[in-house]
Parts: sequence; C-alpha cells; structure tokens
Amino acid sequence: MLKSLLGVGLAALAATALATGASAQTLDKIKQRGTIVVGIKNDYKPWGFLDPAGKIVGMEIDLAEDVAKRLNVKLDMVPVVASNRMEFLQQGRIDLIIATLGDTAPRRQVIGMVEPNYYAGGTNVLAPKSANLKQWTQLKDRKVCAIQGAYYNRRVTQLYGADLVAFTGIPEALNALQQGNCIAFVFDNTLIDSTLAGGDAKWASYEMPLVTEDEQAWAIAVPLPELNGAYGEFMKKVSIDWHKAGLIVSLEKKWGIKPSPYVQDMHQKHKAM
Repeated sequence: MLKSLLGVGLAALAATALATGASAQTLDKIKQRGTIVVGIKNDYKPWGFLDPAGKIVGMEIDLAEDVAKRLNVKLDMVPVVASNRMEFLQQGRIDLIIATLGDTAPRRQVIGMVEPNYYAGGTNVLAPKSANLKQWTQLKDRKVCAIQGAYYNRRVTQLYGADLVAFTGIPEALNALQQGNCIAFVFDNTLIDSTLAGGDAKWASYEMPLVTEDEQAWAIAVPLPELNGAYGEFMKKVSIDWHKAGLIVSLEKKWGIKPSPYVQDMHQKHKAM
C-alpha cells in the first residue's frame, strides 16, 4: 500500500513538473524568438478571412494581435481548419489556437481549453429557400454539406439521419451547396448569419431556416500540459481582460457582427468583478 501511495504521489509530482516545465519552455520560446505562432481561420468571415489585398483580417486576428502585443512579440499566423488545428497545436507547429474552436469534453482530453471562453455559437444550416426546410428532421437521408472535424457532425447524423458530405474547407462546402450537390450546409450559426448579412447577391435566395441548436462556447487553446501552468494562466488573464474591458463587444461592432448575448453576458459579469 505504501509503495502504491508513493508511486501515485511521485507520478503526480512528475506530471506537475512536466506541466510547469512545458509552460516555462513555451513562454521562453515565444520570447526568445520574438514571435508567437497562432493558428487562425482565413475562411470564416468576419472572424478570420482574406481581404481584397490578400491580407488575413478579422475579429480573431485582432485578438491574436492583442496577445502578441501583450507579450511584446511579433505575430505569425498559420491558417488552420477544423480537421488540423488541434493536431498542429499538439505537434508544436503553433503555440495557440484562436480559430472558432468549440469547447467540448472530448477536445478537453487532448488540448488545453482556456477559460473563460471568449465566444459562443450554435448549429444551424444554410439552405436555398426553395428547399423549404422547416424542421431538422427534414434532413433525414438527404445529402448535407459539412466540414471535416466539426463537433456537431456526429450529432446531426445520429439525431436527424443526415447523409453528410464533409469538406476540408468552408469555400469548398459553400461551392458544393451552390452547385446543388447537397440540400443544405450544416455549420455554426455565426458564420451563416454573417454570410446572409454580407449583402452578397449570390446568397439572396438562401436562408438559415431552422432553430439554432446545441450552443457551444468557443475557447482559445494551449497545449494540454500547459493549461494550468504559466502559459495557461497568462492566457486565462488575457481572456478575462477581453471580457472585462469589453474588447470583444467593440470588435463585434468593428466587424459588423450581430451582437452575441453570450458576449454581452460575459462582459457584464467580468465588468462587475
């Protein structure tokens, strides 16, 4: 019994030391090279997208720039998609994820989800008005465009029997939708809202017809061993400050994003602290 307890204790100490060492290593690495490498979206307007000059801009880009400014380092942005962003973080190819990342229990097993969460979105579909979709159950046995690695894919398949056709990137999925290869595109309601509100004539005959379901908070993410170390604690303070100062509220206005009740609630909560 004593040996067993000692073994557990040593294992816990080793895990703590590993997390602490990894945290110090990452922060030192960032500061020594003078750059933080952040995984961002470049196909999720207006959170992260390419402007007419080919520059990556958007609300999450502004947040990434804020992190770099706080660390007094340069920002190096690496475009990621749902299917590779966690892998890139685990492999050390990026230091941080700020890329519309839904905070789910399975993902918490492999990467460090920083709290408080900074945003939230739910699941809905973009569909041509001619499809006359009114209920989620109408998706049964019909082809629905989706994105590889999206957390809601399994739920939509299991609950509603949709036949998902998964693409790596959003542009490919939207193109398939417009070509009639699927009845709808299942995705986060935030992007669909912004797409429909963008004034682009090619979406004039489309709608978001269903009730938004399964709202998930979004998290910035660090490597899992570093979540409770210096690096994770630093990012936690950054997220708190974003809410307290109302930065995300201001960025919604800057980028023409429909005000999020979640963001408003978080701002009021942390402003009062």
